[in-house]
Amino acid sequence: MNNFTYCTPTRYLFGRGVEIETGKQISALGIIRALVVYGGGSAVKSGVLGRVLESLETASVKTVTLGGVQPNPLDDKVREGIALGREFGVDGIVAVGGGSVIDTAKAIAAGIPYDGDFWDFWAGKNVISKALPVGVVLTIPAAGSEGSGNSVITLREGMRKISLRTDYWLRPKVALMNPELTFTLPPYQTAAGIVDMMAHIMERYFTPTPEVEITDRVSEGVLMAIMEEGRKVMAHPDDYDARANIMWSGTLAHNGICGTGRVEDWTSHAMEHELSALYGVTHGAGLAVVFPAWLTFMARHSPAKPAQFARRVMKVDAAGSDMELALQGIARLKDFFRSLGMPVTLAELGVPDPDIPELVRRLHDNKGAVIGGYYRLEAPQTTEIYRLML
Repeated sequence: MNNFTYCTPTRYLFGRGVEIETGKQISALGIIRALVVYGGGSAVKSGVLGRVLESLETASVKTVTLGGVQPNPLDDKVREGIALGREFGVDGIVAVGGGSVIDTAKAIAAGIPYDGDFWDFWAGKNVISKALPVGVVLTIPAAGSEGSGNSVITLREGMRKISLRTDYWLRPKVALMNPELTFTLPPYQTAAGIVDMMAHIMERYFTPTPEVEITDRVSEGVLMAIMEEGRKVMAHPDDYDARANIMWSGTLAHNGICGTGRVEDWTSHAMEHELSALYGVTHGAGLAVVFPAWLTFMARHSPAKPAQFARRVMKVDAAGSDMELALQGIARLKDFFRSLGMPVTLAELGVPDPDIPELVRRLHDNKGAVIGGYYRLEAPQTTEIYRLML
């Protein structure tokens, strides 16, 4: 096990009706003027935005709103939020939504106190040393952004989709999580979220670091729970306990606990980011295609951990080599994704004729000539993995 530092400063309020506590919690952070960021019309139609605004008003927190955040959020909306926040003199950000809304709110929080272009942080030209506090009212369990220091933004120029990771500055100070707000999510969105949170764990689980049994077992337990509760949620969308378990799993998948003490990978996310940047696909659906292909490559080149995944998580109980066991586990993983209604090939994803050379070029332009924590990959290997998605 490697040395590590683990910091999770987020305060979680979880359960029925907790969104009405937003004002009290935001005020307790010392925020008196907040920019409230949200996505499409669902936050308005469901009434959650109204309840949040009413709660903030009751707590004497003045607000200005920014709606219209789209999936795979662009820098345009971040720049709009920075300008609006500066004009209004905000000292905090409240995100009402899922990962795209929260990631946009985080980028605005980093950009308002910064003299330069916020994209400097995502491009690696500067490091965040100050940000406004962010609070979250979660409505879509998937990205885990309510408990992480990460933010994924796409630069419209060149459609560069970049994930920025911070240990502290972009972690929300408070997250209010009511599973009831997820009852009416479309099945496809629910399924994509389940895949996304599983992928967040697997990016950490597949590691070259030895002797991380505790972190492995935590990861395996959460993965198995997600699969079990995911089946219940898909069959019974208004099952409160199943929704609650899925919502909390999304947080545990991405708040860092499953990565403690080891090198992480993140190749599959990087490869999917190029797919969603170029073709506009749903992130979780893209991961359902990418991860089995990545695992298939690893079964052939570094099968020990995929074989462990097959035995412990996918319950493959058979004799055979590590590669044979790994391939059986991958087949079961694909069957699970299919049972959710997720695609497992690029054609099923709606990308029947991908420009693989362009995907590979963009991937290595953004991430470097050699990528991967579990197994080091260059362009010929990432080309092979993209081809395994066909």
